[in-house]
Parts: sequence; structure tokens; C-alpha cells
Amino acid sequence: MAYSDRELLARIVECEAGGEGDAGMRAVASVVMNRVQITYGEYGRLYTLREVVYQKYQFTCAMETVGGAYNPQNLYNMRPTQVHYDIADWAMAGNRLSGLGFALWFYNPYQPICRDNFPSAVGQFVLRLGDHCFYDPTPAYAGT
Repeated sequence: MAYSDRELLARIVECEAGGEGDAGMRAVASVVMNRVQITYGEYGRLYTLREVVYQKYQFTCAMETVGGAYNPQNLYNMRPTQVHYDIADWAMAGNRLSGLGFALWFYNPYQPICRDNFPSAVGQFVLRLGDHCFYDPTPAYAGT
């Protein structure tokens, strides 16, 4: 299915952070758009929002199957509401969540503590919002 960039971003926001409140959804939208805009490293070789969202193994919500089983929480099953479109518009207009830095990663550790680095030494912990930990790139990221 060929969604517009706005629709795709609204769906990834709903799917990845729909239960994380306004700040959590804005943070996820910021990460996606940071990846679109960065000019170096692994994500610097991606040029569109679509390439970022569908990059292999990056967003569970962009996968129809996980671990060989159907993933019911995927982009195609989302039904964004006006708040998701508003956040997509906000992020696509160049806005970013204050205090997030230039985060390129987030994940849910399913525990109260965020590790210092993610996914390795290329990302450094910057902020926790709800269940998600967010990470800014370190100088090592440039070599990815």
C-alpha cells in the first residue's frame, strides 16, 4: 500500500507511541524525521521518510511478521486520528521535541532503567519518556 509521507508518519506515530501521550508521540515523530534529515552515517544514506520507516529491522510496526508470526500491531492495521496527523504535520514542518536532542533511536527496555548506550556505542542515552528510552548519536555513529 502506498501511503503519503504524512499518512505513513501518522501511522508509525500511532503504532510506536500511541499510548505514550503527546510528548511520547512527538518524540517518536522527531526520531523518524531526524533520521530523514541526517546527512551522515547509516541513516545519511536514506533519503526519504519511506526509506527510513521501511529500513529493515528498524521499526517493529513496519513489519507484518515478527519472529515468524503475524504482527497484528503493524502500520496497515492502524487508524490514525487527528492528533496523529497533527503530530506528523508538526514534525514534517521541522519541529522537534525540546530536550530530545537529535535522537536517532528509541526502544522500550521493559524495565525502569535505560542503558547508557544503544544500539551500541553509536547512541548515548539522552531522555526517557514513558516506556521509551531515547538516544542521541555519538561521534562513533559517523562511521556506520
